[in-house]
Amino acid sequence: MAKDAGGPGGWLDFEKPLIELERRISDLQALSESEGYEIREDLADLEKRAAKMRREIYSKLTPWQRVQLARHPKRPCALNYIEEMADGFIELHGDRLFRDDPAIVSGLMTMGGRQMSLVAQQKGRDTKESIRRNFGMAHPEGYRKALRIMQLGAKFGRPLVTLIDTMGAFPGLGAEERGQAGAIAKNLFEMAHLPCPIVSVVLGEGGSGGALGIGVSDVILMLENAVYSVITPEGCAAILWADQSKAERAAEAMRITAQDLLDLGVIDGIIPEPLGGAHRAPRDAAHRVRDAVLSNLARLDRIPVNELLGRRVEKYWAMGIYDEAGTGGETMRESLDGEEASSDVEIC
Repeated sequence: MAKDAGGPGGWLDFEKPLIELERRISDLQALSESEGYEIREDLADLEKRAAKMRREIYSKLTPWQRVQLARHPKRPCALNYIEEMADGFIELHGDRLFRDDPAIVSGLMTMGGRQMSLVAQQKGRDTKESIRRNFGMAHPEGYRKALRIMQLGAKFGRPLVTLIDTMGAFPGLGAEERGQAGAIAKNLFEMAHLPCPIVSVVLGEGGSGGALGIGVSDVILMLENAVYSVITPEGCAAILWADQSKAERAAEAMRITAQDLLDLGVIDGIIPEPLGGAHRAPRDAAHRVRDAVLSNLARLDRIPVNELLGRRVEKYWAMGIYDEAGTGGETMRESLDGEEASSDVEIC
């Protein structure tokens, strides 16, 4: 099975040379302060080398390396962003049917002087919290809670912001017994018709229906090192090659990075991260997300609700290529530039 190789300090394998150089700089700084040695020129030289190495490493990341950064143990979670972005936040709990799902954080937020509703997936910031929050994998009651908050906000004319960060919805027996697929499907339908502006941001991982359950939006943004896909690279490798160790190869083929998805028209924008990833400057990363959300909400405010809903539906209809049996499929044939098209329903 492919693993995200990380050192004891939370670094990844491809970061190791940089981490070692940064530690050397830190040690020299400490020595200079304690012993009074004059080593400013040596430090300046090392810092220049470190800056150059950062640019070289993070400007040429492979899709698999971005997957690793999206899962970085020190990468900020949704609550880190909320704490930095929000002027005020009141969390609301429970789906009014079964229980409160800790994997979903939801409530009413004020940001930049604006009132809005917020739904987010929280993975956890340490082992204990990650277990309590089920690593951000929500049960059906989590999606029902999310929908309750979405509808509450829309009732009072508040825009909706969703923060996506999950490997997928929880696939356990209890979740299936309580209607996991139905809860997600209900959210997809209701979000498509929710009469308010919706902005979603993929913070780390956006996995399958677990992400889509809070991700049907007017504007979908991704952080630079986030990934968004129908399945994890490990899951894809297990299906295609019966070998999860080929996850790196799968990540290359799946086109799951922010730039790939922007090129495909699946997302609407990329939020640049601080050099080295959001975990290196979480406050800066949060401010970038905040500014991107507010600017997009300001743009959506100028669109009448009926037009907004029409655009939202058209946006999702335009994704992919499909042909319904019996329709002739001429449009599909033209779009495939003469390639043979099946008369059966096909989705690409």
